[in-house]
Amino acid sequence: MGEKEQLGIRLWVLHADQCDRKKCTALKLARFGKATLLKAPRFPPGVPLLDPFSPRLISKEDLPLAQAKGILALDCSWEHATPGMFSSALRGRRTSPRALPYLLASNPVKFGQPYRLSTLEALAASLVILGRRTQAEQILGIYSWGQRFLELNRDSLEEYEAAAGQPEMKRISEEYSPDVNDI
Repeated sequence: MGEKEQLGIRLWVLHADQCDRKKCTALKLARFGKATLLKAPRFPPGVPLLDPFSPRLISKEDLPLAQAKGILALDCSWEHATPGMFSSALRGRRTSPRALPYLLASNPVKFGQPYRLSTLEALAASLVILGRRTQAEQILGIYSWGQRFLELNRDSLEEYEAAAGQPEMKRISEEYSPDVNDI
């Protein structure tokens, strides 16, 4: 583990309070001191925001920004998630929206569903992609099923972690994503 990885990346979660509080991974991350839970958008301007509707994927190119500002996730229910929700929840605050590449959920609620990650899984995937696997393993360790996320997505996460930047990330993600015409 390198010196920079020991420092870790700050994790921010804007909590929309739409979930079952007993199953909420964001609340548990905050309870364990692994993330800062926000009720209002108070975070560094330009922070990378995990936004499933963004055309740009998170990649190694985002590492300097993430090291400086952290990573922000909006914790909301998938049933209520819309592109407009992300912009309205942030109330005009400047962010750098980034989507995650093709990954499968391992959480008990959305197990095996592509892209339907919990806040914990989304933050952990981002950390792995940015080369912070140890920090990702630490946050996943707060759930018994957390390690399963890394196992389920082992091959794709290794490729995403090795990818140099945005174009390579998109190519790899498209290779893993099944063709919607084949489903």
